[in-house]
Amino acid sequence: MDFKGKTVIVTGSSRGIGKAIAEAFAAKGATICILDLMEEGVNSILSEFTEKGYNCLGFVGNVTDSEKISEIFKEIYQKTGSIDVLVNNAGITKDKLILKMKEADWDAVLDVNLKGTFICIQKASRYMMKQPGSSIINLASVIGLIGNTGQANYAASKAGIIGLTKSVAKEFAAREMRCNAIAPGFIRTEMTENLPPEVVSSYAEAIPLKRMGTPQDIADLCLFLASDMSSYITGQVINVDGGLVMQ
Repeated sequence: MDFKGKTVIVTGSSRGIGKAIAEAFAAKGATICILDLMEEGVNSILSEFTEKGYNCLGFVGNVTDSEKISEIFKEIYQKTGSIDVLVNNAGITKDKLILKMKEADWDAVLDVNLKGTFICIQKASRYMMKQPGSSIINLASVIGLIGNTGQANYAASKAGIIGLTKSVAKEFAAREMRCNAIAPGFIRTEMTENLPPEVVSSYAEAIPLKRMGTPQDIADLCLFLASDMSSYITGQVINVDGGLVMQ
């Protein structure tokens, strides 16, 4: 797959899954746009990617800030001449049992995960409509499919992303824009590295493939869904979970 001449935006891309996705596209020749709330993280990734010879731009912004996101996407389009791929990866968790969950925790998770995804799609789509074959990829979660104790807010936000994905796919199909969602299962990131080994082992035991996934597993699927190889795929939710959730 070759993404030379393509502009790819990845939100929440200063670390973890987002960084892996961004680097996968950059390694294939794309102009990668790093978008994250953490300025230090953005600068660090820009420095690292530049040393590797990648074409990259960095932007600091909150996906819930509609006006700021609009400005950033306009700047990206003016600098690169296109927005071909948008990967909505930015997300947060604020886990609590329902009886103990504060409304502020509910609102914060729905705001970033679901509303933020909507805002980025809305602001990017006006440019992406000009690029036949453009692709939007939303990061959902298997939790949005099966729910989870202590994660009512997170599960609701990810289930909402799935519904949003299908609606976007239907609305923009006539413009030759595609929209799909990826639902990761248990993925090894900086957060899981801090878990006790016995906890990680118990997670892996529940997975048919008997191991946790890697950020690269998600990045590889993003490349496929953004490429012409998936030109007849839209409105789908693809689990990357080692067989944890089988429908």
